[in-house]
Amino acid sequence: MTNSKSRPVNVYILMGSIVFQGLSGLLGGIRLVLDPTGESIQIPLSWLAGSPFDDYLIPGLILFFVLGIFPLVVFYGMLKKTTWSWFAALLVGAGLVIWIAVEILIIGYHPQPPLQAIYGALGLIIMVSVLSPPTRRFYKAAK
Repeated sequence: MTNSKSRPVNVYILMGSIVFQGLSGLLGGIRLVLDPTGESIQIPLSWLAGSPFDDYLIPGLILFFVLGIFPLVVFYGMLKKTTWSWFAALLVGAGLVIWIAVEILIIGYHPQPPLQAIYGALGLIIMVSVLSPPTRRFYKAAK
């Protein structure tokens, strides 16, 4: 059931986006956990003023597990063409869009570096790819 020749281009775009997000989430999360001040990645603590966080430890843990580990588990499910992976991929995209939206609400929009725009767009690409008819047909056939 995992014949890669039958995967539509949309599925490859989706899988690439998911694995990119997973690796980014792992790396960003680890860096924030190891240095909750954010200095090592040039994110000032002042951005957290007025937020529920004193430092980046909790956001780093959320980033590591929710937007790092989870997408990589989803990617594995997509490779195996499991029945749950389509919906889980939709959750990754929605989770990423929500993460960026909440981040902008809490710390504001920061165009330099343009990470919020890039990852917001990535979340939308994931959701559009998941919801595209070729992707839906491919994973519906897994049932």
